[in-house]
Amino acid sequence: MQFSLIANVEPPRMPNIKIFSGSSHQDLSQKIAERLGLQLGKVVTKKFSNLETCVEIGESVRGEDVYIVQSGCGEINDNIMEMLIMINACKIASACRVTAVIPCFPYARQDKKDKSRAPISAKLVANMLSVAGADHIITMDLHASQIQGFFDIPVDNLYAEPAVLKWIKDNIPEWRNGIIVSPDAGGAKRVTSIADRLNVDFALIHKERKKANEVDRMVLVGDVRDRVAVLVDDMADTCGTMCYAADKLVSAGATKVYAILTHGIFSGPAISRINSAQFEAVVVTNTIPQEEKMKQCAKIQVFLLRGLLLMLGIYLLIGKSNLPVFNCSYQQISFT
Repeated sequence: MQFSLIANVEPPRMPNIKIFSGSSHQDLSQKIAERLGLQLGKVVTKKFSNLETCVEIGESVRGEDVYIVQSGCGEINDNIMEMLIMINACKIASACRVTAVIPCFPYARQDKKDKSRAPISAKLVANMLSVAGADHIITMDLHASQIQGFFDIPVDNLYAEPAVLKWIKDNIPEWRNGIIVSPDAGGAKRVTSIADRLNVDFALIHKERKKANEVDRMVLVGDVRDRVAVLVDDMADTCGTMCYAADKLVSAGATKVYAILTHGIFSGPAISRINSAQFEAVVVTNTIPQEEKMKQCAKIQVFLLRGLLLMLGIYLLIGKSNLPVFNCSYQQISFT
């Protein structure tokens, strides 16, 4: 007599997706969950009286595909620690895979030794994420693409360029007479790509900086006279460079100046500088919450990454890596 040891054994089920939100940007987490038709996972974050961070995952994650959304903004150091604890809590609770979705990667500007004894803090953050138990990182428009090489786990760097192209065409009537401008030489590749897709010219501003967040001298390379200038950058913090660039463009003959940014950090004197600068609008994505900043500055506009969120949702569901969100094939993406 023979017995089958597997006749009544159910085939292994595919892991379910569970999305948890950190404290930094719950609105974005909710939008991602809605695109997937899911509810956000139950999690409680709090601080003890000595300010240690405590995280309690409120539901089982055993065998699940877990995504933790936490952007590098607000109380950055607290939010990093919160994310690390959430990752580790899910990992030791037997999650099948833990993916950290970090729209704005923290410490991204500290990516190299630019002076003696300077730390490479972006590498340190990468190490901490890996040690905490992250299996995969999803981020957007890294300040320096080499940060992907700091990890020994997969890193997907999404691009906001398709959404930027869409916004320019929909909101700047004179875009065909426009010129795309990089506020520094490091962003030349970004603006040339956008300019080529729009079939317009590009320019750049060379800056000499002696101290962090202080610009000493700026030189415009390109002709902006009688054109609409569109400044494009990955992020703006105190906005000194961007606002000086706007004044430089207007003095050089630009008819209007727009700024389009992926990450609007807007710390310190940023809001007062934008209010005083000659911008038609300063447009940012929703990788960082902007509700309070928009109340203080009417020039700040936010365009939601609806298409990219949808593509991210599809990516989470089917695990494909050849989606247009990764290669900027913007013709294939619907942003409605």
